Amino acid sequence: MVVPPSSTHSWHDTVKRRVWATACALILWGLVIEARLVHLQVFRYDALVELAERQQLRSIETHPKRGEILDREGRVLAYSVDADTVVAFPTEVSDSPETTRQLCEVLACDDSLYNRIQNRLSQSSPFANMQRHISVGAAQRIRELGLSGIGLIKENRRFYPNKELAAHLIGYVGIDNQGLHGLESSYNEEISGQPGKLLVQTDALHRPLFSGVERPSTAGVTIQLTIDKYLQYIAERELRATVLEHGAAGGSVIIMQPDTGEILALANEPTFNPNAYALSSPDARRNRATQDVYEPGSTFKIVTASAAIEENVFQPDDIIDVSPGVIRYGSHRIEDVRNYGALSFADVIVKSSNVGASKIGVALGPERMGRYVRRFGFGQTLSEDFPGESRGIVNDPLTLTDSALASVSMGYNISVTPLQMAVAMSAVANGGELIAPRLVKALLSEDGRLDMTRRVVRRAIAPETAATLTRILEDVVTRGTARAAQLIGYTVAGKTGTAEKIVEGRYSETDHVASFVGFVPSNRPELTILVVVDDVVQFGGSVAAPTFQRIAEAALRHLGVPPNVDASPPVVVQPDFPPAPRARLTSAEEFTASGPIEFVHGVMPDLEGLSFRMALSIVTDLGLTTHVHGKGVVVSQMPEFGEAVTSGQAVTLQLARVGGTPVGSRVEP
Repeated sequence: MVVPPSSTHSWHDTVKRRVWATACALILWGLVIEARLVHLQVFRYDALVELAERQQLRSIETHPKRGEILDREGRVLAYSVDADTVVAFPTEVSDSPETTRQLCEVLACDDSLYNRIQNRLSQSSPFANMQRHISVGAAQRIRELGLSGIGLIKENRRFYPNKELAAHLIGYVGIDNQGLHGLESSYNEEISGQPGKLLVQTDALHRPLFSGVERPSTAGVTIQLTIDKYLQYIAERELRATVLEHGAAGGSVIIMQPDTGEILALANEPTFNPNAYALSSPDARRNRATQDVYEPGSTFKIVTASAAIEENVFQPDDIIDVSPGVIRYGSHRIEDVRNYGALSFADVIVKSSNVGASKIGVALGPERMGRYVRRFGFGQTLSEDFPGESRGIVNDPLTLTDSALASVSMGYNISVTPLQMAVAMSAVANGGELIAPRLVKALLSEDGRLDMTRRVVRRAIAPETAATLTRILEDVVTRGTARAAQLIGYTVAGKTGTAEKIVEGRYSETDHVASFVGFVPSNRPELTILVVVDDVVQFGGSVAAPTFQRIAEAALRHLGVPPNVDASPPVVVQPDFPPAPRARLTSAEEFTASGPIEFVHGVMPDLEGLSFRMALSIVTDLGLTTHVHGKGVVVSQMPEFGEAVTSGQAVTLQLARVGGTPVGSRVEP
């Protein structure tokens, strides 16, 4: 059969059209695919890579390890340990109610934690913290559950191995590893270090494949404190015992080195455990020694006395009539515990006469009194190491009437912090320099050690004034209101204080702030110690002074400070000749190389062969200061015998033991 040409031509055209249509469709489809690939691979490449990384890679910021906090001997007071934190990737959790239930079975959730976990798992955020710093056992159980979208990461948790010890100084950190109190707060930038990043990768089904460190964190700086762990324990123990014995509301103790401003111990009662700070009250966490203010009472008379001596308004032997034991300034009545009659200026301080102190203050006048109040550091913060430190309350001197001035002179109508009072007494102890108190001894890092330096704020009084006041304060302890502060083997200088508290707008006759502040040994002070006890019935001499005595005794023994009174009999080895005759000295005799003669002021006497106690008496009468090395009798001195000396000049004595020589004797050649 022969196909007609027209039919053949029609069939070929149809096939041809279909082939061309299919080819065009394929070409168009290829072009569309190619265009799409170009669009995805070229124009949207960066965006898609970022999207993929967001879906499969997650970068989690990690907290760095905080630096340690050490005491002055390198003993650890605070450090960081690894702890597990439960985290979630909410978009990967398939059954949030069931996941919440299983997590809470492990974590023993209360209603608050249960609701928080459930809410966070219901969100569309890529990452969320569930519970931080869980126990090792809980972490192991969560690993065994293998919950989808739930994981564990390592974080640092702060730990305080000594619990309450120095809690107010060290402070504590929050759950985010940020310092919230104490040195943890004030030095947070240095201690906290630099955060890092942790990289977590998952597969297409959002199952974790591995985690690694994208950027390592940098550990914080270690801080070495001036605190002595043992002395801190002693201070806290004795303060707690005093508060319990007298039923007090609280108190503070400060131990510091007067020459350097270093705080060796600072204790407050009540206290708290920084490992569980949330369980304590705000009152327990408050640093009373730097944040609380109180009217200091008679301890403030050291400022009044210093100003009067420095300005040459009174001398120690000047007589002040304080009879009949009461004085009025308008409607304001000031009285003593009894009528002392006529007292010397020195005895006004020794017997703590309020009438006498008020007369001294009024004689000084508001301008001079206000100037010395500022010189001693009151009304101002003293150090950056104490966050939240109070300035105290000091009135403008120009607004002080005679009545107000009389009150300030005896430690009322002015509010101070315990730290300010300790620093002021240290200025007397070190010869008149107001030195900023400090808690940080050094910063330790990979770059080395950075030591903190002593900072002198200003000179408060002249060395001669400090020496004169020291002798008066020694009498306060030996025959005045602070006899309970006496120490066997050491001379003590100090001042008691008893301030009536304001209760319902009036001064109470039964509620007191009892205090004592002093330094020891008084001739070459190693320690300034302040004791403040709040809300007691008794006085500073019967409450705070005995506490000072116990603390000072333990501290001097711990530091190995040699006695400066009635030292052990010296031992001298003289093998070449028998002992020479010895001359017994009396307290009224002064000596040159040839024996007792009348003392010549301005000329250095011969002290060799004398006991330290006798040499100290002579040097003190000259108005000189003493630096001592060794134990026993004086074997050499500088300046030497016969050289000219001036008041306030330092004398260096070298002591050694000389066999068979009684205390107070010299060995004749």
